[in-house]
Amino acid sequence: MRWSYTIAKLAGTEVKLHVTFLLLVGYIAYVEYRASGAAVALATTLFFLAFFLCILLHEFGHIAMARRFGVRTPDVILLPIGGVARLERIPEEPREELLIALAGPAVTVAIIALLGLAAWLGGHSQFYRGLLADDVPFVVRLLGANLVVLVFNLIPAFPLDGGRVLRALLSKRFGLAQGTRIAGAIGQGFALLLGLYGLFGEQPLALLVAFFIFLGAGSEASAVATRLAGRGLQVRHMMVTDFRTVAVHASLQHAADLLLAGEQREFPVVDNLGRAEGLLTRDDLIRGLSRLGSAARVSEAMTAEAPIVAPDLSFQDAVERLQTSRLPALPVVDPSGKLVGLLTKDNITDLLLVRGAQRPAPLPAETAATQR
Repeated sequence: MRWSYTIAKLAGTEVKLHVTFLLLVGYIAYVEYRASGAAVALATTLFFLAFFLCILLHEFGHIAMARRFGVRTPDVILLPIGGVARLERIPEEPREELLIALAGPAVTVAIIALLGLAAWLGGHSQFYRGLLADDVPFVVRLLGANLVVLVFNLIPAFPLDGGRVLRALLSKRFGLAQGTRIAGAIGQGFALLLGLYGLFGEQPLALLVAFFIFLGAGSEASAVATRLAGRGLQVRHMMVTDFRTVAVHASLQHAADLLLAGEQREFPVVDNLGRAEGLLTRDDLIRGLSRLGSAARVSEAMTAEAPIVAPDLSFQDAVERLQTSRLPALPVVDPSGKLVGLLTKDNITDLLLVRGAQRPAPLPAETAATQR
């Protein structure tokens, strides 16, 4: 089952809705309809959608600033707790991350100013007395909701915007790795306190937000540690070179025999000249055997659109290519078109574990450069 659906693409960034977001909208509409009727349910749903439009604009503030520094944003996803813009990479310059982190709240401040002006022009000059009350005008409720978002996002708890600002300031003093560890620990500490409040105060939304903050802080810290551990590596340093291939015209039974004969789970598919034609994963094979039978050809079951990677591709680019492909492995092909290796998630993990357990030796390219 897919958990998110693309609803638009703006300036190269896909806007996605998570399934839980759609469920929340439906739940709110249902509860309001049962309690107060169709008119109130429609008004509440429209308010909720308008609020998340403001959240989306907030995220595009981050996106626009990131692009100024050459950082792409493949997608932004709307969740029940807010929006998450997925940056292609984390800027290594603390000043850049600081400006990217502040760009979102700056957009929210602009939205608040516009809503405040609209409320004043509409004759609601005393709007601040009941920002979140049920009986206040639509624009005043939306203003109050954005004020809550602004204040909450500026809490210095990673991965909230305030936490990213804190990480940028810490990185300037201690470096990215240490700055991320400290910011991540603070973020998870805040999440635990918020979770306790949600638990004992019977606030399920606070508990849900605390859960996502705790996971986000941990995963971000882990991602940064992985990226720093792979600095200086290229695909040639982490690819599998001892592997078996399967011919494009071979039978699925032959591929099954190869699968059972060893520990290899993904097989590059090659033509008669040894050129990569695709990839046959274990899932492809099992699905093909089930639907087509063991006599069917590998070409009928393989993933033909499997992207290839070059041996000199950097660690970060290779990991992103692998993640984007949603495949467990990718063929490695040199400039002459020769298949020279197989890039797998397991081998990347093993290499990072080995490098983390011992003092890394100079890479071949670094040694050659030193000798010159």
